[in-house]
Amino acid sequence: MAEKGIPSWPKVTIRLYDDHNAEVKIAGRSHPVNHHDPRQAAIQLVSERAAQLGRPVKATAIESDGASWPLIIHPDGQVESVDVDVKSSKPIWPIIVATVVAGLLIAGTALYLVVLRPPGDDVTKPTVSPKLPELPAPSVGPDQFAARPVPMGWTPNASWTVDLDPDTAPAVSPDGKEVAIITPDEKIAVFDSNGKVLWQDKVPRGSETPVYTTVDGKPVVAVVAPESLYYWAGDGAEAVELELPNSATVQFFGTSPLVVLSSDAGASVVSGGALKALPTAQRLTTLLLAEGDKALSARYAGPLYWDQPDKQVVAVMPKTPKGATVIDHIVAASPGRALVVWKTPVVDRVIPTVNDSTTGATLAICPTVAANEAAGWQWVPDEAHKVAAWGECLINFSSKKTVFTKDFEPLSITGMTVYGQSGSNLLAGTPGSKFRTLPADTARPWGVAGTHAIVVHDGTLYALDKAK
Repeated sequence: MAEKGIPSWPKVTIRLYDDHNAEVKIAGRSHPVNHHDPRQAAIQLVSERAAQLGRPVKATAIESDGASWPLIIHPDGQVESVDVDVKSSKPIWPIIVATVVAGLLIAGTALYLVVLRPPGDDVTKPTVSPKLPELPAPSVGPDQFAARPVPMGWTPNASWTVDLDPDTAPAVSPDGKEVAIITPDEKIAVFDSNGKVLWQDKVPRGSETPVYTTVDGKPVVAVVAPESLYYWAGDGAEAVELELPNSATVQFFGTSPLVVLSSDAGASVVSGGALKALPTAQRLTTLLLAEGDKALSARYAGPLYWDQPDKQVVAVMPKTPKGATVIDHIVAASPGRALVVWKTPVVDRVIPTVNDSTTGATLAICPTVAANEAAGWQWVPDEAHKVAAWGECLINFSSKKTVFTKDFEPLSITGMTVYGQSGSNLLAGTPGSKFRTLPADTARPWGVAGTHAIVVHDGTLYALDKAK
């Protein structure tokens, strides 16, 4: 097929309104067209972008009656129609390729698309959803993990392994059914828990580690590239590309992406396939995360605020725990959780609590500690909201108990197992149970996919088998 091997990005749409007006959208950016031949002008715009990329790009042309046609537009202005399985004796996108002056792109001749529609022919052809290109599969095979000690409860036998970009890490879906990586040849590849390739797509050079997140309430896997945010819904569907403003950063501390602009210029959430600007933040607040199309922020001494495009701000005051006086400061947040440090009647003694970020209810109370001691604590939650570690305070949300473990520094959580350090010792265990000392340099899993712990060493992912 003509489109084989052509990346799905940038997303390009040509919408024809009438004989003189059209709109070209490239990576979400609109380019209005007013021309005696809007098709010619639209194709020239797209071919200029193709020339910048040094390759053809896919495009979808949509006529005023809603009929749409998948196309491939080359840097030299040549246009190809993509074959689609539609039962009709007529071509899906009737075209004549003619020579025209291509202006900025070509000094001589170029190929130019003209749409011919028989008079009175108002039959709308079916629209076909674009699919990802067929790409060579990465090499996947079994191996032994012998470079480092294996994590507790797992064996050195890896049922499957695959190489990944050494500057990135794997992502395991929250349900443990998928693993996503960036390959050394600049592709995103998604596997099932047994190492079968589910789908692939090309990504720009410099793309970051994949992240499983949600957009519009639906699970997606997202990748931040130097100029754009991409996300895929899976099942072979093409990526949605959102062009990022200059110097913008994307953070995934919440359940959804939060796009933070530079120089205190505000922030945006992702909704409906576009960036939606958040209302101007409350004075003296810090943005914490996004959940859906809402963003959570906080003042240093409270309260919390939920902002949403075109909606009134909602303030949330965390509930005061017994023995506390007022909020000393709000530390951070994760999905559904806000970390609050409270003052007590005793100078320099504080009570750290975990509060529900929506209702303000207290979810966990850590022991009273010195203020300077709590200041160095790191927050490490699990994805299932069952356990967490906040520095020396280990939390089991299921049993609603906290345990103070002196000098403990959390590193990561896999399932309900918390990994951390105490002095020079590497420890692992479940909050409320006895922790075990592990061999130095033990591999810590990035997650559990099916019956496999996902670990990485020297640019290779290993899917370790579970110990019996």
